[in-house]
Amino acid sequence: MKKPKSKNLRKQNRLSEVEEIQLLTSWIQSGKPDSGSNPMSLPPLPPNSPVGRIDDASFSRYAGATRFDQLPISKNTRDGLRKAGYVEMTDIQRASLPHALCERDILGAAKTGSGKTLAFVIPVLEKLYKERWGPEDGVGSIIISPTRELAGQLFDVFKSVGKHHNFSAGLLIGGRKDVNAEKERVNELNVLVCTPGRLLQHMDETPNFECSQLQVLVLDEADRILDVGFKKALNAIVSQLPKSRQTLLFSATQTKSVQDLARLSLKDPEYLSVHEESVTATPNRLQQTAMVVPLDEKLDMLWSFIKAHLNSKILVFLSSCKQVKFVFEAFKKLRPGIPLKCLHGRMKQERRMGIYSQFCEKRSVLFSTDVASRGLDFNKAVDWVVQADCPEDVATYIHRVGRTARYHSGGRSVLFLLPSEMKMLEKLQAAKVPIQFIKANRKRVQPVSGLLSALLVKYPDLQYSAQRAFVTYLRSIHIQKDKEIFDAMKLPIDEFSASLGLPMTPKIRFLKQKIKSTKVSENSAVVEIENSDKENLLEIPKEKLDIGHIDVEEVNKDFLLTKDTPNKEEGKTSEIGDVRPTTRISKKKKLKINVHRPTGTRVVFDEEGNALPPLARMAEAQSGNDAFLIDQGKKNEYYNKMREELKQVDKEDKLLERQRLREKRIKEKMKLKRGHSEDEADEEELSGSDEEATGIRPHKKSKIYYDSDSDDGEIKEKKDSMSLEEQEALALKLLNSMHS
Repeated sequence: MKKPKSKNLRKQNRLSEVEEIQLLTSWIQSGKPDSGSNPMSLPPLPPNSPVGRIDDASFSRYAGATRFDQLPISKNTRDGLRKAGYVEMTDIQRASLPHALCERDILGAAKTGSGKTLAFVIPVLEKLYKERWGPEDGVGSIIISPTRELAGQLFDVFKSVGKHHNFSAGLLIGGRKDVNAEKERVNELNVLVCTPGRLLQHMDETPNFECSQLQVLVLDEADRILDVGFKKALNAIVSQLPKSRQTLLFSATQTKSVQDLARLSLKDPEYLSVHEESVTATPNRLQQTAMVVPLDEKLDMLWSFIKAHLNSKILVFLSSCKQVKFVFEAFKKLRPGIPLKCLHGRMKQERRMGIYSQFCEKRSVLFSTDVASRGLDFNKAVDWVVQADCPEDVATYIHRVGRTARYHSGGRSVLFLLPSEMKMLEKLQAAKVPIQFIKANRKRVQPVSGLLSALLVKYPDLQYSAQRAFVTYLRSIHIQKDKEIFDAMKLPIDEFSASLGLPMTPKIRFLKQKIKSTKVSENSAVVEIENSDKENLLEIPKEKLDIGHIDVEEVNKDFLLTKDTPNKEEGKTSEIGDVRPTTRISKKKKLKINVHRPTGTRVVFDEEGNALPPLARMAEAQSGNDAFLIDQGKKNEYYNKMREELKQVDKEDKLLERQRLREKRIKEKMKLKRGHSEDEADEEELSGSDEEATGIRPHKKSKIYYDSDSDDGEIKEKKDSMSLEEQEALALKLLNSMHS
């Protein structure tokens, strides 16, 4: 008897679904908003007005609705929204949902934190529900996100709102090891939330991957997708999708690339920019400030800010992964009194997601690159967004500050600007960003450079990390396109290096700086610098010129001198908080080999000390004549013998080189297995830094130089690849052959 009941129940459910779909379709068709209109501009519905079917021929108006329960959506979606706590619609939802439910293409632009996610999650659920999509129908919707964190967040929202539906959904992102498991199940999923690279990988590699019946394509944060270099991947993806689909494209900013993409993938889209005529381009509840902070004082200001806001949740943006890693490790050892976390793109996916979740739960300081600037919604409000490094453009600034003051919450932000970056303030104000310029309270600034110097002495690995942070920051400035704001030649490089605690400034080869000539006068020296773009004449005070040679090992051992600490009593060393770096001295100059120097001649002396011509001992003396005749046969025999010995030595050298390369490859593979690929990626970035002077470069032998006997004292010759014993053996062979 139970089976007929279950059959009847399933039949009733199918009938109720069919009836509900018919009702929703009629409701949507009866109140379609005009194409090109913005439903948000319509007057809102009266509070107690009927919703749904009013009589046999009419339905309530849903264009202009302010609550989700006033929309023509299924009961399953309404229940999911209600249980997730979504009641009132935001501006972008009021504007886009009436058009999206009519299955029109949408090109939407709205401020960060304005609720764009639900603006496409609801249409996806409703479209598949009305089509009665099932597991056997395959992929019905694809949602593409620029970052893994944002994709994971979208997936959570989709699961929360759509949990009463029977659709299967999957999260396809890079950084995971279960690619083969994904390939086995991807064809059974109805909704794919993914990053562009992972989706294209499945399209290329997964057998029988099928998306020819795709109903809805969603591109979230489209400008960011195109920003991070996914343009080719996105074009390849779109070319494999059916043209008869609905496309929803959302972004906080609309760039020319986004408009080009819209022309390629959208058909007659509804352009909805709900905040285009807004007074500000950022959330209204956001208090924004900016201050001038010299480069060498930036870490002092950041440390002081954190110490002054120990009860806040702070998000700090830095330019590069190496900066994030160094600042996090250094500040963690200094113990500011608040939990510290870091987030950057070189982390493994599981760790990134874990740190993101932890930061959402409790107060802490999160040091991050721009990987956290787009779309991420931290559950509990972020109190402060600190941009320690200047954003590359206005759009990046807007996305960064958008991590706070989301929905109806408030928030505050502060931007550190170098004196050479003040042009960014003008560009922000021109883009309707209400940012206020303030001055820092110098009395509350706590210098941290001395602390970092002491830390770098105690932890050599941290000194290497500081070098990488120094190089990658300058590289990030050097590659920026906007030279009105970013000019590495204007930065105080030596002072910046000292502020990181480094004993001396590493070389920066990518700036292609080269001192050509020096002219010393009484008070100054004129130094001509040649770089890739132009030649500048800089006047440098004479006292700042480094004159003379300093022993590198002594500098490394004792670059913090007692007399330079704040302690005035002799013989006492100060506490770590009072340590200050001493005057920085340049490294010992390397003398180059002069390839144009005159070659020497070999002179042989007899027992009485008289000079003889070369190879004289191989010659036979003629009677009554001091001259010598060289035996050509012995000469050729000697040369042939030397050639054979050199060939043998060459074979041995090549064998050793092959063995060295093989061992190097094995070590690299082992590093990758241990997850140390990050250090391998740093080889290029630190290629120009002064590893030789600091003596901390791991796994690399230092070069050995010998002084030559030349008169100018400027020539050094590199040590031969042979060992000392091999050289002595070869010298004995040469002497013996000459005596023979």
